[in-house]
Amino acid sequence: MADIQSLKQQFVQRYGGSEEGIRVFHAPGRVNLIGEHTDYNGGYVFPAALTFGTTVLLRPRQDGKLALASTNFELRGELSLDAIAFKQEDDWMNYPKGIVRELQNRGVSLGDGFELLYHGEIPNGAGLSSSASIEVATAYALLKAVGGPTDTVEIAKLSQKSENEFNGVQCGIMDQFAVANGRKDHAILLMCDTLEYDLVPFQSGSYKLVIGNTNKRRGLVDSAYNERRSQCEQAVADLRAAFPSLQLLGQINLEQFNANAHLIKDETVCRRARHVIEEIDRVLRSIEVLKADDLVSFGKLMNGSHASLRDLYEVTGAELDAMVAAAQGVEGVLGSRMTGAGFGGCTVSLVHEDAIERFKDEVGRQYTEATGLIADFYVCSIGNGVEELA
Repeated sequence: MADIQSLKQQFVQRYGGSEEGIRVFHAPGRVNLIGEHTDYNGGYVFPAALTFGTTVLLRPRQDGKLALASTNFELRGELSLDAIAFKQEDDWMNYPKGIVRELQNRGVSLGDGFELLYHGEIPNGAGLSSSASIEVATAYALLKAVGGPTDTVEIAKLSQKSENEFNGVQCGIMDQFAVANGRKDHAILLMCDTLEYDLVPFQSGSYKLVIGNTNKRRGLVDSAYNERRSQCEQAVADLRAAFPSLQLLGQINLEQFNANAHLIKDETVCRRARHVIEEIDRVLRSIEVLKADDLVSFGKLMNGSHASLRDLYEVTGAELDAMVAAAQGVEGVLGSRMTGAGFGGCTVSLVHEDAIERFKDEVGRQYTEATGLIADFYVCSIGNGVEELA
């Protein structure tokens, strides 16, 4: 967690005045533990909030303006609350601006304006939801400041809407939901299309989550994502011969799929559908083994998830595969998989605390030998969703 006192001093240096009236909010990053590419297929995901994320300092002002600054980027701005518009050159500021516009669209008055300072601890472009963290922190902070409703499910929905419509990024709800609703030492079993969710205890004992950043910028994601979605829709269309009312792959179980997979004519489409159905099954089995404190079985399910994403859904790529293969070979690792959309980004591994330094050394070395890239590693705990800090 960030050094609050230091951030307050930086706030005063940028905006003047005293520390009086500055309020501090925090929204985490998130990692998806298992359940990848299931969300848009009407299946379960299993994300958790991290202990690091985005800290926002906020203070009211009197001139009807919104002032935005960050400790991470040189770019800062001051704009009138009645002239909020997307501008490519505003870069990171478009995320808070989108939230302001969405709140205005919902009739929330933002008074005479605010000064905001952002401090992000999430590596940019790593796939740990830095944008969702900024959005949820902004929405929560502004609603708290004006005495508005702070229902965290609603905040997740308005943050997703802002990213979809203001920033033009067609993300699902998982990131914003996990960031808004996480709880310390719990993961979230979330059904993305209904937003039904359950907080599941994740007691990892002497094991830690280690996130490995491949530092491979994710290039193919948009085109591959659209292709996978259309392949899943094709599988649904083929399976309607057996299930006439089928809308999403997640509406049938593994047994039903196995009995009717022959209806899917295209072999690639069938592989895509098999990943989705089996991945949803892995999520549900994960809940059972975690309730029994069986981390070894959970690790095996993580490994199975990566193999399926590599062989059936084909969204991993050389860098993720190299990092996961190295991780799975280290003694003290129960499981490792890619997390996020794929084609770069991050892995998540369950590593015994005594093996963490060895893990970083061995996986880092093997990964660089295989790819020429240098990895970064983050040892994580599961933290709370968005909150105001005292």
